[in-house]
Amino acid sequence: MKWQEANGKACEVAKTNEPDLRGWIEEGRRNAIDVAGMLGVPPEIYTHDPMSLIPALQEYVSRAPLDEFEQSDWVTLHSDLMSCVADYLVRKHGARWTVAEDPAAPRGYRFVIEAAGRDEQIRRIDPIDVVMKEFASLPIDITRMLATAELALQSTPSDGES
Repeated sequence: MKWQEANGKACEVAKTNEPDLRGWIEEGRRNAIDVAGMLGVPPEIYTHDPMSLIPALQEYVSRAPLDEFEQSDWVTLHSDLMSCVADYLVRKHGARWTVAEDPAAPRGYRFVIEAAGRDEQIRRIDPIDVVMKEFASLPIDITRMLATAELALQSTPSDGES
């Protein structure tokens, strides 16, 4: 936040480039639930078990005509996969979104996922990096993509599963 003076009084004014973490989290969560619904996985099942989306998501990306995609299709697919990876990590591993400073990013920051690994060390990943790595190894494999994210965080399930 920055301060400006208006009519002789100091007032707090939000920076235009302040990260809206709460909005980002909610938008991503909603998108993951929407993707699940679009693929036939009822929201109540998905929210209880994020792994329930894996088969439907795999079928979707396997059938997607990637060679016919336009730029907007790629943006949508990347965004959908990013929100699904992030929401999976949050629901399955107790990860959380946070803001990381990044001078190289246009806004000066990035939204990243962080979680304590098996060794209790906090690690961070950018879910879009996970998705981009998967696109470098076509065909897209949802299980491999989620495993890549879990390995990067050295995660263990938050509900005590092994």
